[in-house]
Amino acid sequence: MKCVKIHGDGNQTIQTDTENNMKKLLNWLKQWPAVMTLFMIAMTVTMFFVEPKAGIVMSGFTMGYVVVLLLMYFHNKTLVISNPKGIAEQYGFLQNTFLKEIAFPHAVLMDDGKVVWANERFEKIFGYDSVINKYLSNYIHDLNRSVFPRGEENVEMEVQFGNRDYRAILEKIPVDMLNDTESVFGLPKGKEYFVTVTLEDITELNFYIRENEEQKLVSGLIYFDNYEEVMESVEEVRQSLLIALIDRKVNQYLSNFDGLVKKMEKDKYFFVVKQKFFKEMVKGKFAILEEAKSVNIGNTRPVTLSIGMGLSTETYGQSYNHARVAIDLALARGGDQAVVKNGSNITYYGGKREQTLKNTRVKARVKAEALREFIMSKDQLIVMGHRIADVDSFGAAIGIYRAAQSMEKKAYIVLNEITSSVRPFYNAFCESANYPNNMFVKSSEVHDIMNDNTMVVVVDTNRPEMTDCPELLKKAKTVVVFDHHRQSNDIIENTVLSYIEPYASSACEMVAEMLQYIADDIKISNIEADSMYAGIMIDTNNFMSRTGVRTFEAAAFLRRCGADITHVRKVFRDDLDWYREKSKIVSSAEIYHEEYAIARFENETIDSPTIIGAQAANELLNINGIKASFVLTEYYGKIYVSARAIDEVNVQIVMERLGGGGHINTAGTQFQHTDMDEAIKALKMTIDTMIAEGDI
Repeated sequence: MKCVKIHGDGNQTIQTDTENNMKKLLNWLKQWPAVMTLFMIAMTVTMFFVEPKAGIVMSGFTMGYVVVLLLMYFHNKTLVISNPKGIAEQYGFLQNTFLKEIAFPHAVLMDDGKVVWANERFEKIFGYDSVINKYLSNYIHDLNRSVFPRGEENVEMEVQFGNRDYRAILEKIPVDMLNDTESVFGLPKGKEYFVTVTLEDITELNFYIRENEEQKLVSGLIYFDNYEEVMESVEEVRQSLLIALIDRKVNQYLSNFDGLVKKMEKDKYFFVVKQKFFKEMVKGKFAILEEAKSVNIGNTRPVTLSIGMGLSTETYGQSYNHARVAIDLALARGGDQAVVKNGSNITYYGGKREQTLKNTRVKARVKAEALREFIMSKDQLIVMGHRIADVDSFGAAIGIYRAAQSMEKKAYIVLNEITSSVRPFYNAFCESANYPNNMFVKSSEVHDIMNDNTMVVVVDTNRPEMTDCPELLKKAKTVVVFDHHRQSNDIIENTVLSYIEPYASSACEMVAEMLQYIADDIKISNIEADSMYAGIMIDTNNFMSRTGVRTFEAAAFLRRCGADITHVRKVFRDDLDWYREKSKIVSSAEIYHEEYAIARFENETIDSPTIIGAQAANELLNINGIKASFVLTEYYGKIYVSARAIDEVNVQIVMERLGGGGHINTAGTQFQHTDMDEAIKALKMTIDTMIAEGDI
């Protein structure tokens, strides 16, 4: 039979059937001496056959053993049978005492988080405040029912209470496993399982782990990234003084963090700091980047530095390799910034200003010669730009196509979607008898063309997911990238040639420069020149932004090749409906923080709405007081953001926060949904955060 005990809280609890257990114990005690008695009688009989005298002696011992057993049985029988409950209670007391004195804080919870039992060490954590019949989440919020184990696996997590850290181990215990101890715990019936919680104080362990981490060394590199330009802008007699001032700035900055610095070359420094000081450098947003600009002894160009730092928990050699990757990325993004590589994570700091224009074209010549060698070694080329191709992407692809044709190599251009801005140029090529019918191919067709001796050239993007056919990059053994956008974390890997020039105004400018070195007197047709000239014109907003000497030199080269400026201008004229929609976007724009224009466009009847969104973003910059403009456009189940600025705001770092990228004054991103209100809310939150942090 079962005994039911009513506890103080009114809940019924189940107690073990003590009497049945005691009967089983007594039966076992009675049976075991009987077996031993039979065994000794058998030994006595055997001894009689072996030696009669020994058998007599053995029989005396056997009789004495039986007499003692009978006396003990009759003497203790009444006590054991009459008080089984007392024995059980003593057993329960010993069991409860043992559980209470477990070395670790331990408790048993209901499935809703209410504590039904806890040992003294567990209650000591909470100042001996009784936690029985209280919810543990009232004390430690993280230990609520949402984190309780659902299956057989235990749950381990770190929690805090007061100023101590604990490792909590939660285990799910079915009711049938608690039959022997449920009277001790006082567990209510009708439950399928309970949860045990064990807390281990790991405060000191965490302290020493943090100390160990903070003592690790972090490798870093500092490059004087515009050394040549600054040296040219200052008198020769002052150059040594300028270098000395920069050296002093760098040494003083790192000495504040107990760092060790070594100058490797005239414009390169290597340094190491402890990881705890690295965190302070990040908190100060690498103040040396701004301090270096204050050095002025007559130089007309400010000094800019680039910093690359590598964190690695493995080896110091790996940390240095990470630093080299980081500094290369900082330079590829235009310099004047710090890049930190921690494993696969890359973080950017600075880079708020426009990059210094490089007047030398040596790099373009070297890249052109390398491209010519790769083209000569391959049977055919496949050129592709980014999704929803604009004129710059299209024109750059045409330029590479012309380079391949000049070397009598087959070439194809991947073009999945023909936007309204590209269509006039696309139709011109399709209608011309000088170009094959398969000049433009879809992503679905390109796999049949691909072979082991095919080179893939990507233009106007360096992110694999942005290309027209990302699968092609995995199949190709030879991949070349030409782009003028800043690099981000996600780049096209395993390239044999990568020419990423953030100083360039457009991809068409870069390709136009290289074409002059690909072959002597290369023949470029009028429609090819028009396409490339149009790409430069669009990306520079009619040569009003991001233009430099090399931009006009590239435009002049295309003009000599037959680019018809008047024809290009006519192509880009808007029809009346298009112009009206653009005016609606501008007129409906919201001025956020009195400096940022935010507009939305959701007209599904307009062809290529992302282009009209970009044009509207440019128009919004003509409003006095607007530092940056953002136009959000819904298109094919996504929301595209066109961000524009003149010189006061770096929209590229704003878009990077939202998963995009671009240039300092021309950038964009995509939201993988069509909730316009949520997208605008995310944009505003990003702007608020960056204003609060001082990034814009």
